Amino acid sequence: MTALLTTAATAEPAPAKRRKGGALRNLRRNPKAMTGLIIFVIFLILAIVPQLFTSVRDPNKLAFLPSQPPSGDHLLGTTALGQDIWAQLVYGTRQSLVIAVVAGLCATVLSVLIGVSAAYLGGIADDILSMITNIFLILPTFPLIIILATYAGKGTLTVILVVLVLTGWSYGANQLRAQALSLRNRDFLESARVRGERSSYIILAEMLPTMTSLIVANFLGAALYSVLTAAGLQFLGLGDPNSISWGTMLYWSQNQQALQSGMPLWSVAPGLCVALLGVSFALLNYAFDEISNPALRPVRRRRALAKR
Repeated sequence: MTALLTTAATAEPAPAKRRKGGALRNLRRNPKAMTGLIIFVIFLILAIVPQLFTSVRDPNKLAFLPSQPPSGDHLLGTTALGQDIWAQLVYGTRQSLVIAVVAGLCATVLSVLIGVSAAYLGGIADDILSMITNIFLILPTFPLIIILATYAGKGTLTVILVVLVLTGWSYGANQLRAQALSLRNRDFLESARVRGERSSYIILAEMLPTMTSLIVANFLGAALYSVLTAAGLQFLGLGDPNSISWGTMLYWSQNQQALQSGMPLWSVAPGLCVALLGVSFALLNYAFDEISNPALRPVRRRRALAKR
């Protein structure tokens, strides 16, 4: 009997050690995440230190001959007004990136506040907040954006940011409310209520950590929405035409008929940058979905991980 017990004890498998940095490891192994991150980092470096990539200090200055083709001095040529297209593209990265990050972050914070609070509080608070969310969801977004941008003070970056936040929070709030409703009656939240914890503590310390992946996904989606919408507003002339951004480059190239005048890079370059930044946020969004939900990971990858 002793020998059998000894054999059973020795045959019992040792507890597996929990690997640290699992999320970071999955992020590094995900090609979509790495591709999106590399694109974002390139744009981030351009926005922080544009002086490293061009010798021009004032990209709006009419310092060169107009309508010059690409050359060693002007990598993408010059505009019809004699401005260096490459310099404008590099310096325009900063405003475009600020719009994406700031508007996306503010819209996500508003989504979290309204969506999670509505689900946790319930009752009349949930009805009122849900009604407000549904109103913003059914409003025609782009006409509303044009109206707000036109009458709230055309031309300022602050107005564009406010408009993007006001029109970009409702979809995320609806998603977060649905997720919070599924968590509201879980045992760990009931335990926190029994302990007498405050509602603010339960929401911030108990609920939100379990919703991190969804919050990150909402931020990336809001940032993507902000990039494309801001470029569209500036292209329509609802931004500051004297500011330096990819959207204003598109606006001036359209006004000066760049494609018809033999200056296609004036339109193609900023349009391509807007598309690449949008692709970066979209790839990161898909990657976080796969990391947070194993069912979405590629079958080949799951089999490779299972063999390990």
